[in-house]
Amino acid sequence: MFSSGLAGLLLQVGLFIGVQPAAGQASGPQPFDMSSIALTDSRWMDNQNRTVSYLKWVDVDRLLYNFRANHRLSTQGATANGGWDAPNFPFRTHAQGHYLTAWAFCYASLRDDECRDRAAYFVAELAKCQANNGAAGFTDGYLSGFPESEFVALEARTLDNGNVPYYAIHKTMAGLLDVWRHLDDTNARDVLLALAGWVDSRTGKLSYGQMQAMLGTEFGGMNDVLADIHKQTGDERWLEVAQRFDHAAIFDPLAANRDELNGHHANTQVPKWIGAALEYKATGSSRYLDIAKNAWDMTVDAHTYAIGGNSQAEHFRPPNAIAAYLEEDTAEACNTYNMLRLTRELWPLDAASTAYFDFYERALLNHLLGQQDPADNHGHVTYFTPLNPGGRRGVGPAWGGGTWSTDYDSFWCCQGTALETNTKLMDSIYFHDESTLFVNLFTPSVLTWAEQNVTVTQATDFPAGDTTTLTLGGEPGEGWALFVRIPSWTTDQAEISINGEKADVPTEPGTYASIEGRAWKAGDKVTVRLPMTLRTVPANDKPDVAAVAYGPVVLSGDYGSDSLSSVPNLSLDSVKREGSEGLMFTATADGKTVKLGPFYDAHGMNYNVYWATQGQLPA
Repeated sequence: MFSSGLAGLLLQVGLFIGVQPAAGQASGPQPFDMSSIALTDSRWMDNQNRTVSYLKWVDVDRLLYNFRANHRLSTQGATANGGWDAPNFPFRTHAQGHYLTAWAFCYASLRDDECRDRAAYFVAELAKCQANNGAAGFTDGYLSGFPESEFVALEARTLDNGNVPYYAIHKTMAGLLDVWRHLDDTNARDVLLALAGWVDSRTGKLSYGQMQAMLGTEFGGMNDVLADIHKQTGDERWLEVAQRFDHAAIFDPLAANRDELNGHHANTQVPKWIGAALEYKATGSSRYLDIAKNAWDMTVDAHTYAIGGNSQAEHFRPPNAIAAYLEEDTAEACNTYNMLRLTRELWPLDAASTAYFDFYERALLNHLLGQQDPADNHGHVTYFTPLNPGGRRGVGPAWGGGTWSTDYDSFWCCQGTALETNTKLMDSIYFHDESTLFVNLFTPSVLTWAEQNVTVTQATDFPAGDTTTLTLGGEPGEGWALFVRIPSWTTDQAEISINGEKADVPTEPGTYASIEGRAWKAGDKVTVRLPMTLRTVPANDKPDVAAVAYGPVVLSGDYGSDSLSSVPNLSLDSVKREGSEGLMFTATADGKTVKLGPFYDAHGMNYNVYWATQGQLPA
């Protein structure tokens, strides 16, 4: 039986209005373990390979330098790093948690023993640092690259050196948790729980007012990681500690659905919202869900550029102010990384909606995939993605130490999150419940769904092509349904075929097409065609200033080494595709011919994304 499946999906995941999950219970479809999905040849896999190459090359003892120095252990034979991990940088050792997570992801997805061994070695050395706290004069459980006295100053509101100490602690805890989770490393568990115990002891002594005042300093996702430890352990202690980091000044307006984001440092806020989503899943409190959902809606609808990134100079600007802030320092990559994490937490709670993964696809494809330099075999990245006229990737903040990140002299926040992004590119392609497989992203990959004794091989040249084919292997059998996202950007000509014959499956854009009640066989091929057309993505504050997209792909103009002083005027009716395949176009801008291509490929050139538009795109 074939049907749109919407009512059935709502029944499966319990999404009728007013139905809340029981506290501590997961709701809706769940991600597969990373070990169940492997990327195959593609741009995504190329990004992964470059990052893994760096992770297996970087000197682990250099990354340990500040931990060892701070905890009074020998650093003999190791060299200190530069940039944001230099021995005198305020929040040194914030980046190492990202390395731990990336090594853990590398092992989980690739079963790469070298990544596993690097993570295990690093954690064992952290355990030695933590065990030396008595000699270092620190409290039991403490672990960082800077002295514990920074927290005394933080609590007294006298910290004035630019440090954000809980931000760094959060990264270490998140990395340890991922090593414990993916490597089953008991050292990581013990070090993590000791550090979490230190956080509990320290924050448990503060009044509510003292705690809220302290939360005015960036603290990463402390509520996120502590709620995740609660999920991992089942120990209610960690949920209580997580809730101490609920920042009322941010949460209260969001709970009331008021957009007061203007002027706030953007990446300080998004991790808190991820924490709210996890706290909702742990408690069932609708307030947490309102906070997370309202924050997502506000950010995506009113603060996000066409490429899926947000913020200018790291800060939220007034709602809908897009054309007014086309600058060199737009779209900090960390924000997008965290927005994708938030999206991934929220979609299972509203799995009939494609809006979440329409955004996820847009941001991953147009922002984060192109954040990495494809010419660099270590996969270095840019901090901001400029959207000013004649912008150029690799234009970094002066205080970042250069343009593209480097092996040992950057260690920016966006370099750390990029390590994670490019080692977990497979983690959101597929989701499942007991009897349903969801295909959310169109990425060459192989899924092994052990519980159903089935493999799914996805073959596609998306987004250069509009078709993806899912080939079943193993012993697929019956009793499970296939749901495929039909993106909002496609047309009413989208279609699904099974073994070469068009299936009677509704494929309305912005819904999930469903195939239910079928007795699957090994070798079955499900082909999904998603026609692409040219479209504009207008700026909220100035609709005649717009980006141009083809299907999900934002196109940019190639200006080579030419500079631009203002937004070019583009004749929309002049946009023409070069040939019948691929994603290369030409157009007339300011009376001159300009080549347009995928923004994720706009490297080594000055480019333009937003245009002053006239006329209409060709039909």
